[in-house]
Amino acid sequence: MPFRSQPDVYAGNCWQVWFDGSALPNPGRIGLGIVIVSPDGRRMEHALAPGLHGCNNQAELHALCAALELAHAAGAQQLLLRGDSDVAIAHVKGSSSTQIATLVPLIEVARNWLSRFDQIELQWVPRHRNAEADRLCRQALGLAQKEAKPDNRRKNRKRR
Repeated sequence: MPFRSQPDVYAGNCWQVWFDGSALPNPGRIGLGIVIVSPDGRRMEHALAPGLHGCNNQAELHALCAALELAHAAGAQQLLLRGDSDVAIAHVKGSSSTQIATLVPLIEVARNWLSRFDQIELQWVPRHRNAEADRLCRQALGLAQKEAKPDNRRKNRKRR
């Protein structure tokens, strides 16, 4: 797996990235939202409508790949990447697998991007902590911003 070590966000050279993807309807047009913050605090926002169609999981994986590509192009070598998609993060990390033909190549592309960084951590965050990336992917599709609410699904899942 391409994870060599965990980046130290406080060391002064770690980039932080949030990503989100949306499909309208599901499946439908894909919108991507990415927020990149450099170690010196420079903030870059990307609302992308790549002209693709697919389901929400494809949108999330496209957003993750785009986030990695944009961060790499900006010069990032140590990266903390956050998103609210359990599917995208678990599959790219390798803790889950899938045989869904449309997802497999996107997972491989993301894994290939991971290998270009010195240090990287993929981290799941609840939807309400990914509001800026969500706003941008909705903006890419011409949608209004929706109100972010705390997401208790993961917490509830642990109790079962």
